[in-house]
Amino acid sequence: MVRTLLLLFFCCYSLHSQEYYVYVASESEDTVSLLQFDGENITELDRIKVGFIYTEIEGPHGITIDPNGKYWYVSLAHGTPNGKLVKYTTGDNRMVGKTNLGLFPATMEISKFTGMLYCVNFNLHGSMKPSSVSVVDPETMSEITRINTGIMPHGSRMSVNGLFHYSVAMMSGTLFEIDAVKLKVNRMLNLKPHNSTKMDMNDNSMPNMHSYIQPTWVVPHPVENYVYIAGNGSNEIIEVNLSDWSVSKRMPTSNGPYNVEITPNGKYMLATIKNDGATSIWDLESKTRIKKLKNSTTISHGIAIADDNKFAFVSLEGVGGEQGKVDVICLTNFEIVASIDVGKQAGGITFWKKQ
Repeated sequence: MVRTLLLLFFCCYSLHSQEYYVYVASESEDTVSLLQFDGENITELDRIKVGFIYTEIEGPHGITIDPNGKYWYVSLAHGTPNGKLVKYTTGDNRMVGKTNLGLFPATMEISKFTGMLYCVNFNLHGSMKPSSVSVVDPETMSEITRINTGIMPHGSRMSVNGLFHYSVAMMSGTLFEIDAVKLKVNRMLNLKPHNSTKMDMNDNSMPNMHSYIQPTWVVPHPVENYVYIAGNGSNEIIEVNLSDWSVSKRMPTSNGPYNVEITPNGKYMLATIKNDGATSIWDLESKTRIKKLKNSTTISHGIAIADDNKFAFVSLEGVGGEQGKVDVICLTNFEIVASIDVGKQAGGITFWKKQ
């Protein structure tokens, strides 16, 4: 027993410890925290004030790092009326650019192939109608086009090769695939059970105008030809086979899966279970859940995974006046090994680097 515990300890805390760096946005305080984790302790190196309207909260929501690691980008969800995308340098956290986007810009990522940034406009405070994905040139910080998608698009991610952008529309219950080069919707999929259908690209009507599935996140598998979707309303993770563009598996969860991420080696999938304040972990080879961890505070939100597959960083919103938190999960023994307070309503989170 003692030997087993020691082995687990050394798997997570190497004698030659690495340092990991993570950025996390706190929506109710207009701050972004830079965190450092040394394999045992997590500390806050900097807390950057973001936003431009000093009389109100602008709500930093989505956050991402460019592929070369030199800049980070944050979406400010609230505006007058539109939100913004703001660009900062990594490390010294200087603001170097900004541009206006749509209503409530949310999640985003940069294509490794085109170099463009793709950000969904969640349109939380707008009318219940199809919204869009903004395409931004991050070099000039200019929006070059908007691509119409579904009602309340939220979670979005690029394919590993950077050729496709995937997003899910929460209220229309639809998965969208955008061709990142042609800058147009390539395919749409209705996620309703027993009716997961490929949709006519010339049909502008949106099915399931108030879809009970309420998909909130999508992430491509890093190796295989699948994407995984959080069915926040239907309490499931939905696997979609990209080869035949159909739902291939539904994995039940507990109450309110929200964000989904996969380890870079494709071995494990993690999902925050927002309503339970928990994080669940699946083995993707067997498609079985191997652990459900209670997080250190309520409302589990985002996930960032280190590029060496060793640790996951989970943002936690808290409620009321509670501070947000970030939990660190060891992906060897599947336990929470560190936690730290950040700003209120911690949400968007991204892994920067290890050294």
